[in-house]
Amino acid sequence: MVSAHAPARHPRQAIAELRDLFGEDPCALVVVFASPDADLDAVAAAGIELFPGTPVVGCTTAGEIASSGYAEHEIVVVGFRASHFRAKAAIISDLAALDPEVAAAQAVRLRAELGAEEPGWRWEFAFLLIDGLSRREDQLVSALRLGLGTIPLFGGSAGDGLDFRQTFVLADGVFRSDAAVLVLLRTRCRIEVFKFDNLEPVPIKMIVTDAEPERRIVRELNAAPAAQEYARLIGRDPDNLSPFTFASHPVVVRIGGQHHVRAIQKVEPNGDLVFFSAIDEGLVLTLAEPTPIARHLEQALGELDRRGRPEAILACDCILRRLAVEQVQGIREVSRILSDHHVIGFSTYGEQFNSVHVNQTMTGVAIYPAEEDPT
Repeated sequence: MVSAHAPARHPRQAIAELRDLFGEDPCALVVVFASPDADLDAVAAAGIELFPGTPVVGCTTAGEIASSGYAEHEIVVVGFRASHFRAKAAIISDLAALDPEVAAAQAVRLRAELGAEEPGWRWEFAFLLIDGLSRREDQLVSALRLGLGTIPLFGGSAGDGLDFRQTFVLADGVFRSDAAVLVLLRTRCRIEVFKFDNLEPVPIKMIVTDAEPERRIVRELNAAPAAQEYARLIGRDPDNLSPFTFASHPVVVRIGGQHHVRAIQKVEPNGDLVFFSAIDEGLVLTLAEPTPIARHLEQALGELDRRGRPEAILACDCILRRLAVEQVQGIREVSRILSDHHVIGFSTYGEQFNSVHVNQTMTGVAIYPAEEDPT
């Protein structure tokens, strides 16, 4: 995996630098993480021009992760060498009218196409990028699991900084909303798909007693106005709730013996809470408290070294994690850790892991040297 980055005001530069790094070597896949203030049409055009015949996919971000760690107002690009990877990509359009059977069939088709290439390469994984304001992540990953079978999946929801106006994914030379792009990769390198967070549940629970699931809105918690009750439980003023508050005081649900974050996106003027992921009446939410994120990140990434150090890590990291780091003035330390472990990626509006859509989490794939692939 090869990467490059450049300021968003120079939309062609990062892709041109990646092309120079590849030289005459063929490229199997290019992934672009673009700040929403970039000229997206110019970014898409550069991908087509500089990597003709190569799938170029990507999305807009809520921040980038470059070779030096956390970045903002950048374009980060990643390339996968054809000598070590094969890739197939498909657009999933019209998420507002998502047909789960059609999405599952697309995954099956990609599996079949990829399976015909380099059958001796045993490692494969799926990578998903999706419009982060579509509110279709939960339904889509559930559908894709049926088509992917045992292939591990991770991914991220496209961002728009902290504006929450419009998010885009890139495929076939166009940045588009109401869409997702699914990529399947097969490789001769050992890989490990992972998910982790730095949260510990505490014995404070709340029940969703009034909600609008389609819009991910909670009107009442414990039969009280949602924002007011949430603020009471965390000991805060309901008029001063912010993204920093939600990052410091997340709520989780228990699914299959594990906790998964159901992060709060914002407070509506009427006191409703808008969530980043699926929510419904009767759901029991548990308050969670974060452990020091830098220490946890160092430990979690270090766990990926237990069978050898990865050459690179492609990661989707929730924007709420970055906000939590900013709140404790830890950007420099966390950036050092990300850089030391060769993490490249972007800050998301949500993350995907196998069949679950989650929040306030880092998901990704660790890529190890090819010679460590067992025979």
